[in-house]
Amino acid sequence: MSEIRDDREYTKTHEWILDNGDGTFTMGITDHAQALLGDMVFVEVPNAGDEAAHEDEFCVVESVKAASGVYAPANLEVVEANDALDDEPELVNSSCYDDGWLVKFKADNIEDLMSAEEYADSLD
Repeated sequence: MSEIRDDREYTKTHEWILDNGDGTFTMGITDHAQALLGDMVFVEVPNAGDEAAHEDEFCVVESVKAASGVYAPANLEVVEANDALDDEPELVNSSCYDDGWLVKFKADNIEDLMSAEEYADSLD
């Protein structure tokens, strides 16, 4: 069974969002998503200052099985990218909720997120 943390919210496209409490959010892909994709070999994240529109693909995670887009949960501006993933894309597999986060961003209005319970129900 996939790990789903109660301290964050989730998207239908298997991203997790953590409110940092300072107007910024941290985002990554869920344990379920990384398990389906398999061993990560490359992660392409945007640069600080880059912007993305709601539902646009703005990151790519590539595994031995497939490349998959990561989608913006709102109109956002990237404030920090996880540069550690350049050398260690496998952090997405080993620590998707901690060291394997993708980006930190700011956004005005994030909609259509699911609670941990709702996300777990969506996987059934």
